[in-house]
Amino acid sequence: MSINFDVVMESDDYSVDMNSGLETLRGASEASRQIATTILEERVPQKLSSESKVRTNLRKTFKGSFGQEFSLDFYDEKIKKRFRAIGKKAIAELISYFINEALFQESLRLSKKAESTLKNLGKDLEQELIKQLQKSSLDHLHSVSNNFNKDVKLRFRESRVKQTTLAKVDRATHATLKPKTDREKLKIIASITRLNINTGNGRLLIQDEDETIAFGFPAQKHYRHLQFSAKQKFSDNLHTNNGKPTDKWQTLTLTAHTQRTNSGHIIKYLIEGFDDA
Repeated sequence: MSINFDVVMESDDYSVDMNSGLETLRGASEASRQIATTILEERVPQKLSSESKVRTNLRKTFKGSFGQEFSLDFYDEKIKKRFRAIGKKAIAELISYFINEALFQESLRLSKKAESTLKNLGKDLEQELIKQLQKSSLDHLHSVSNNFNKDVKLRFRESRVKQTTLAKVDRATHATLKPKTDREKLKIIASITRLNINTGNGRLLIQDEDETIAFGFPAQKHYRHLQFSAKQKFSDNLHTNNGKPTDKWQTLTLTAHTQRTNSGHIIKYLIEGFDDA
């Protein structure tokens, strides 16, 4: 029983440096195994071995930029039963979700099955997995990007003709793995575009900007410790703007500090409070 993926590495001549290519494939294997193991066994694996119940196997290569197919395979009856209950598509969606969350990127919209599975994992396990991904597997996944400035895509192979990109990495996404926290407080005017009600993490759109950006809360002001009225402002803003054109969106005025890359690019806002809170 398996689920199929591929890794596509941008190339000018259908080839790739072997050391960097193998390191990138290693990262894809590690990340997909860590995420699947957490979902199916409800624990974050600290070490991956050939004896694990969830393993990856190389499949055939294909022509393109440069690509390698691989499968995520399951070797335990309880794991297989849980996998069947969740389904291939939801597992793939959650792999996309966790990789992109770890890189502070926008991810695919989750289906109800994937959202339910994520909720059942709980916020502590979710945050532990994200931190584990940031330690090494996503660094490995970026090897081709870092060394040769080439894009790398991880894709879910639903069929021979249908592939869905779960994550795209490059030098810019690698820079997010070691963010620096800027304690200076800023005033921002923004609309909430996505919200995880369990963790308080989400995405917002700054007024007059075009791209959303990640947000969360400082450790000492964790979302679960917020008063109900404060939490309600986030969820109400998301609900009010749902389905409306962006020029009609209502906004919140927030106090926040930032996490940035070494170049100073903001990758996440850590919310301190509301102007009227």
